[in-house]
Amino acid sequence: MRTPAGKECRFYYNDYHRGHSTEECRLIQANAHSPEWQPKDCANCPVPDILQANSSADLVLEGTVKKGFLGLAGRRVEVRAFCSRHLIDVEEPKVGCRQCALERPGIQQLFGDSK
Repeated sequence: MRTPAGKECRFYYNDYHRGHSTEECRLIQANAHSPEWQPKDCANCPVPDILQANSSADLVLEGTVKKGFLGLAGRRVEVRAFCSRHLIDVEEPKVGCRQCALERPGIQQLFGDSK
């Protein structure tokens, strides 16, 4: 679905059908330790860009809303990623899991590894 910021994100959900007025981020909602999501959090959220750059089914994301200075300004969404196939943290979610990439033929040159 298209977020309030105008980007496509599979974690964003809204329902305005027949009088409903529901908006939610299911990524943030799944994290019990995160402050409550607000629609304005979509404006600077990195998740739509990550999903556009990396469509790996093994990439698992965890999102948290971080409050800014005194909780007034600077709210942002922080994302942690890991690979469910290799059970390792993914440092660059847009690039993806290094181990998954190395399993593909011809990708070793991109990472500077030779076999």
